[in-house]
Amino acid sequence: MTRRSPALWRLMALLLALVLVAAACGDDDDENGSSDTTTEDTGGSGDGGSITITGSSTVEPISNRVVEKFNADNPDVAISVDGPGTGDGFEIFCNGEADISDASRPIKPEELETCTANGIDVIELKVGIDGLSVVTSVNNDAVDCLSFGDLYALLGPESTGFGNWSDADELAGELPEGYGASNAPFPDADLSTIVAPGVESGTYDSFVELVLEGIAEERGQEPEARLDYQASPNDNVIIEGIGGSDTSLGWVGYAFVAENPESVKALAVDGGDGCVEPTPETIASGEFPIARPLYIYVSAQALEENAAVESFVDFYLSDDGIASVTEADYVALDDAELETTRAAWEAKETGTREG
Repeated sequence: MTRRSPALWRLMALLLALVLVAAACGDDDDENGSSDTTTEDTGGSGDGGSITITGSSTVEPISNRVVEKFNADNPDVAISVDGPGTGDGFEIFCNGEADISDASRPIKPEELETCTANGIDVIELKVGIDGLSVVTSVNNDAVDCLSFGDLYALLGPESTGFGNWSDADELAGELPEGYGASNAPFPDADLSTIVAPGVESGTYDSFVELVLEGIAEERGQEPEARLDYQASPNDNVIIEGIGGSDTSLGWVGYAFVAENPESVKALAVDGGDGCVEPTPETIASGEFPIARPLYIYVSAQALEENAAVESFVDFYLSDDGIASVTEADYVALDDAELETTRAAWEAKETGTREG
């Protein structure tokens, strides 16, 4: 039997130790490499890009639903949705701080000028229709319909300080004809709770433009709502306020009424052709006198710089994406209007058609 020297044994032991260390390091490399590959393949929240959406609190529920669906297949795209109001949203958007602006009214000329001055070209896309709803508590049995004239007398610039519904009786009798049949005398009931969107909101703008402006101009008044109502940018706060007082009054998007039938009721509105309740059918047909279109505005610059924006808006206007409009209790565009929107997007047509 051949005997090995102690030096040889020590050399063999050292070689064996080196082999074992190398094998262990190799295992670590495999584990770390496997983890790195998985991260690269699946992508983290930053790998797929990010999208910022701001604007209308009315359109916000639609966009949130679209985001949820889109992220189911695109979890690596980080999308934020905020609803400070249409006006505040356009300010953010036109400063280049958002990729998409939700809007419950068309962009105003002065807002478009700001966008243009800041190098932001807009793509205007109509996505749905809302019936701007006049609301009171579900417990208010004294009132079922209000005309444009009634609404001016109760909520217009000359009604500031009216703390009782009946305080508006005299003013209602002075208003010009052509704005629906008056329902005065109004009930002898508290009117201290009036809750509605603030001046930053497209819902406020639409209410003033559609309901109050014509009468205000005829009477030489500023087209605005009374100064002493409780304004909130949060539609859920509006619903809570209206539902919390039996003789309350206010206005909000139709979807928030449809979602809260246990606390608030929408009043029928007479714009000159009789009382019409807001329903999906009357809103879609235009019979309801304060229906209004809903939009998203896309920054053409963001579209060029951020590939995620195009993918997201493609999905927004797909059958699955646009179904979010009715899922959020708003009214879908008819086929012709939807095709017009899709054609504008396909052509990446900048500018406005209704603003």
